[in-house]
Amino acid sequence: MISFSQRTLVAQAVMMVVLASANAQTLDDVVVTASRAQARSFDAPAAIQLVDRDAIQNGGPQVNLSESLVRVPGLTILDRSNYAQDLQVSIRGFGARSPFGIRGIRLLIDGIPASTPDGQGQGSSVSLTSMDHIEVLRGPLAQLYGNASGGVIQAFTKPASKVPQVDYQYFVGDYGLHRADYQFSDTVGDYGLVADYSTFSIDGYRDNSRTERNQFNGKMDFKPNDQTRVNLVFNQFDMPLAQDPLGLTPAFWAANPQQQGRNSQGTKTAAEFGVRKTILQNQLGGNAVYSIDKDRSVTSRMYYGTRDNLQFQVGTTGPSIDGAWTGLNRAYYGVGLQYNEKLQVADTPVEWVAGYEFDRSRELRKAGPARVGQINGTTRNEENQAENSDLFAQAIAQVSESVAVVSGLRSSNVRFASIDFQNNGAASGDVSYSAISPVLGMTYFATDHLNLYANYGQGFETPTLAEVAYKTSAGAPVGVFNRSLKASTSQHYEVGTKWVPDRASRIDLALFQIDATDEIVVDAAAGGKTSYKSAPGTSRVGIELGASTLLTPHVSASLSANLIDAKYSQTFTSATVTGTTTVQAGNKIPGIPETSVFSELAWTSAPLTHGAKAPAPGTRLAIEMVQSGRIFANDTNTASVDGHTVFNLSASQRWAVEKAAVSAYLRLNNASDERYVGSVIVNSAQYIEPGLPRNWMLGMSVTAPF
Repeated sequence: MISFSQRTLVAQAVMMVVLASANAQTLDDVVVTASRAQARSFDAPAAIQLVDRDAIQNGGPQVNLSESLVRVPGLTILDRSNYAQDLQVSIRGFGARSPFGIRGIRLLIDGIPASTPDGQGQGSSVSLTSMDHIEVLRGPLAQLYGNASGGVIQAFTKPASKVPQVDYQYFVGDYGLHRADYQFSDTVGDYGLVADYSTFSIDGYRDNSRTERNQFNGKMDFKPNDQTRVNLVFNQFDMPLAQDPLGLTPAFWAANPQQQGRNSQGTKTAAEFGVRKTILQNQLGGNAVYSIDKDRSVTSRMYYGTRDNLQFQVGTTGPSIDGAWTGLNRAYYGVGLQYNEKLQVADTPVEWVAGYEFDRSRELRKAGPARVGQINGTTRNEENQAENSDLFAQAIAQVSESVAVVSGLRSSNVRFASIDFQNNGAASGDVSYSAISPVLGMTYFATDHLNLYANYGQGFETPTLAEVAYKTSAGAPVGVFNRSLKASTSQHYEVGTKWVPDRASRIDLALFQIDATDEIVVDAAAGGKTSYKSAPGTSRVGIELGASTLLTPHVSASLSANLIDAKYSQTFTSATVTGTTTVQAGNKIPGIPETSVFSELAWTSAPLTHGAKAPAPGTRLAIEMVQSGRIFANDTNTASVDGHTVFNLSASQRWAVEKAAVSAYLRLNNASDERYVGSVIVNSAQYIEPGLPRNWMLGMSVTAPF
């Protein structure tokens, strides 16, 4: 049940909305994620938010999605300050189980999947320095994106400039942060080009957390004829070093949050084991839109990528510095075809889309013992494969001037296979999952500025290859391919409203309930390894509130607030080192903050203009409040971390120098220097990942057309 304090928080949030309300981007925001065709976000029959370029730029050095997506209702990003494990991203609680990367959420970049067929994705794949905007879709309509669609995050690269233009950004900050970005853009005839290269390095707040990353994102678009538009995208993510500080026990965190984690005996540190990760990912993709006429079009896509991942982990037994290593070499590819049409059916306008998607990944997994962070043998050598073959269809019918109905269906077929080269095929095998995911919804356009909508959908989520890579034995994860994990199915219910009282204000409110069976949850975590199990039943009930406004021509206010009651709805038992333990019905699902709030109050010296394409010269000052509620760290709810509230201050100055623009940025994060836990590692004895104390960042950017 929702507690009194939680109800009070929501009441306060509602009051803030009534007094303050929405930002300067309201009715005219165009999104494609909800309906797979261009539509105003206000008209989209779902909970969907657009984060524009200004928000991305003002959020920080553009290293992590957490900088800008923290303002999206229903989406929680826990910044672990651990680049070896990436961010913990969840939408309505989906994805919270992940010890690294993104699970339960589909990630797309320029229409090209950045999630593999099994549902794995990496937030670091998004080159934020070259992104124009990001769309976040929550709720039942996300199920039409297939396996592991608790939500959809879709990022779009900037369009090419009309004239040659160079952009340069540089940031420095606490703990040895250095960030540089070089960008070129131009349009020549029918060809547009954006090329962006960025570097990032940081020593890290904690011991053994130094990281180096280099990233390239390039996009070329052209029109071979009047009816066809082609986009080609190439991106590379190179992380030659990401040390892993690991989690801390409560005692170690209380003594010194900057220290690194240790092995289970507490005798050796992460650095002594050489715990770290390296990644190299390359991806080339393209899509083409052929317009048959003004009402019909065909879209095709194709992509291919590789990802090499090498990780060194701590040992699990004994006082020695004998650890473990895991190497993953993945090749993945996919194709898709989509048909869009607008037509009249018995005087009813209908917009419908149908398509087919095929994706496949092949991953060579090797593992074995390591000593002082160096490979010392191989005990696991196998090939893991995952592929999906899906059909989908969606239609939106305007049945009257005030009522629109949306319906959709997706048929998903996912197959895993493992070929064991190490043990004469003893661990070989395959498993298949399939599901039909229907969606049905209705939107009532009460007025030109007020919409009400209700949606229902069935979800489907398979385990990932990383999740079937380990089983639990004697309460600890061991490297055995786990074919017993089931796919989760879920029922999603959502009602919401969108209100735009004027062109400068907007309020979005959504209430949801999600009931799932066989949900994939963490079973055990130790030594950098995690095994999983299927929980018989879970439920989520929540409310999401987003609002923003122009209080005056110079002052804007924004707010997003989430409240979620996520719990196990059925009792089950789980293996532990000491035997078994019972997880009671009603226990909270770990890793999901009970509440989260983001609010910002900003002042600009130049008047804010609705629909402005670029920030005006002048000064911008802002204060942010970021709140996260209590998080349970294990299934039995015997371990948890308190909520926290931090305040961030930012200032920027923009100058126009002839045709060029020069900007300076300053941020002070956690200005009150609150000591808090940033995230938790679920079902681990060392579950605490400290949040950052007060820290600063200074940056500058130059945009110069020529």
